[in-house]
Amino acid sequence: MAGPTTAQRGAPGRTDTSARPPHIGPEGSRISRRLLVVLIGVATALLAAFAVWALYGSSWFRVEKVRTSGVEVLTREEVEAVAAPPVGAPLVSVDTDAMEGRLRRKLPRIDTVDVVRSWPDGIVLQVAERKPVLLVEKGGKFVEVDAEGVRFATVDEAPEGVPLLELKPEPSASLRRFGEDRLLREAVRVAGDLPEGVAADAEAVRVVSYDDISLRLTGDRVVTWGSGEGGAVKGRVLAALMKASPKAGHFDVSAPTAPAVSAS
Repeated sequence: MAGPTTAQRGAPGRTDTSARPPHIGPEGSRISRRLLVVLIGVATALLAAFAVWALYGSSWFRVEKVRTSGVEVLTREEVEAVAAPPVGAPLVSVDTDAMEGRLRRKLPRIDTVDVVRSWPDGIVLQVAERKPVLLVEKGGKFVEVDAEGVRFATVDEAPEGVPLLELKPEPSASLRRFGEDRLLREAVRVAGDLPEGVAADAEAVRVVSYDDISLRLTGDRVVTWGSGEGGAVKGRVLAALMKASPKAGHFDVSAPTAPAVSAS
């Protein structure tokens, strides 16, 4: 029986390459890589263009809502009126620094404020108001002074629980050395050092000189405080004295290590 022919066996020394993929040379690989880079670049450019359009040109991310938090004496309406958020403008374009500066400049009652973008369509105004620790009477009205000595607002009626400053400096070397502004800061310092329970009873802080400061409390009680130094210790000693001698009329904590109490 005859065996397979040469054609059937295949030519000697040759293999069948019909099932192999076509070979891509170095030049073809470079072209493929360039094409891929081009496609990635085009896709990136399109994506960037879409993002710019979405942020600035579309109606998706525009200011529509304003929310204010932290107000106590101020109202949301007056804060938002001064902030003047650009309703309808692209949220990304809002100048938050300019809004913060405008609020602090026109509303000195504001201590700190943060203007925050609230995506996708809001602005949040986070406000912290100054707290008065002392009042200065002027022309029948009251100037509020905070713990840093900043006179930030004038009101018609004295807020409850805030002592009145009685600045009555005597002509002396102390006055020439420190001046009334420094004496005011010392009074603020004393008011800020009062424990909560004592501060609620404080009606006035009287300043005669740098080291002659006293308090007038409810019930005609008087506290000799001395200078503003060591205020935290003096406050604790005073609170203890008032608790131990609730009917006393005069407390002296000018030397907190040797305090004194008397009936009047």
